[in-house]
Amino acid sequence: MTHSIHPTPHPRAIVATLAFAGIVAAVMQTLVTPLLPQLPQILNTSQSNAAWVITATLLAAAVSVPLTGRLGDLYGKRLVLLVCTIPLAIGSIMCALASSVYPMIVGRGLQGIGMGMVPLGIALLRDAVPVHKLSSSIALVSASIGIGAGIGLPLSAAVSEYANWRALFWGSALLAVAIAMLVWRLIPNTSPTAKGERFDVVGACGLAIGLVCFLIGVSKGSEWGWTAIPTIGLLLASIITLIAWGTWELHTHEPLIDLRTTVKPRVLTTNLASVFVGIGMYASMLVLPQLLQYPESTGYGLEQSMLATGLWMLPGGLMMMLVSPLGGRLIDVRGPKFTLISGVATLAAGYVLAQLLFGTSWGLMVSLMVINSGVGLAYGAMPALIMSSVPRSATATANGFNALMRSLGTSIGAAIIGATLAQMTVSTGEQTLTTEAGFRVALIVGGTVAALALFIASLIPSANPED
Repeated sequence: MTHSIHPTPHPRAIVATLAFAGIVAAVMQTLVTPLLPQLPQILNTSQSNAAWVITATLLAAAVSVPLTGRLGDLYGKRLVLLVCTIPLAIGSIMCALASSVYPMIVGRGLQGIGMGMVPLGIALLRDAVPVHKLSSSIALVSASIGIGAGIGLPLSAAVSEYANWRALFWGSALLAVAIAMLVWRLIPNTSPTAKGERFDVVGACGLAIGLVCFLIGVSKGSEWGWTAIPTIGLLLASIITLIAWGTWELHTHEPLIDLRTTVKPRVLTTNLASVFVGIGMYASMLVLPQLLQYPESTGYGLEQSMLATGLWMLPGGLMMMLVSPLGGRLIDVRGPKFTLISGVATLAAGYVLAQLLFGTSWGLMVSLMVINSGVGLAYGAMPALIMSSVPRSATATANGFNALMRSLGTSIGAAIIGATLAQMTVSTGEQTLTTEAGFRVALIVGGTVAALALFIASLIPSANPED
């Protein structure tokens, strides 16, 4: 029995297609990481300008995720999924052909819009997959964000090392086309759940402006200085804009995001936990690759190549894929709250392990496997908690907002960990390197936010009719 208007006999094909779409969208986030040292030379620009190649993708993803969620509720999730593949393909082609920084930044921004496919896919499962397979399916598609980030680095490192860098983006374009074909062929065309309602243009613009100001201020704060006028100005503009946006959303008849729903205790605490889980996940992704690549002469670096670093981290990404179905079964047996608590407890344990096994490649690999296992459990549980607490007409919008909270967590995590590593340094000749204490403190920060996520998760109320 399915909730689909046009039942399909292939629920596994639906889940596989949506998980594949999420993994490809997430791969875009780490696609250019191996190229970062070469980008100034490739694009004939400064290191500061080249950094926008990463920032543009994060900004576009953060803005597009809640917007595509609402559009999916209004016009149909399958249609909006197909639309998301268009900027992903066009952006990939722009990057493949780019010879200067500005087309590359625009292309990377278009690639970031593809992240909107993840909450759409999660919401679509509620309409197209049998009830007894829903929890495990949600867990897998939700974890595709982490899976894509985990396997994207070694894949892009291998391509960068053994082929022309443009092949990365031609490959991305082909993957976007493949996703479009699979969605067209395999995903059922379910009816819009909020058909007849209007799209809140004012709310969309207000949220976009507020998010862009916040994310630029946070991501560039350590470079510009946290007390610099541009940083303070952007963060103040973000606060003012988001307050005005919230006021508008509470008073408009058909808001972009129903804030009254987001402040329900079960939804609010889940979204708060999502922010801290996002920070906890990104902390490991920022610290462990650097430790693996730092020179051995420091006494704590392991001097691995980018490709070797990616291969050491690959098992961590694969663990999310393996753990997700188990998380789905755990949700069915013990509930999503218990699964979320188990996930963040595992995440915290991974950071403790990283401190104990610090200084060996295999130790960091094992630690990341534990950390990512926790993230996989948590990422699978959060959409289940959200969808059990909101009406069907707001499924995609609510999942989009939850994905936004995770995205904000990764951005905040990047700023906090980046500032920590930048402050605790030592100069050795021409190089300025983060000290061992700096890396250990960054790992302590990761473990601390995981513990905070555990505390918040424990406060999530049980489901009841009033929630």
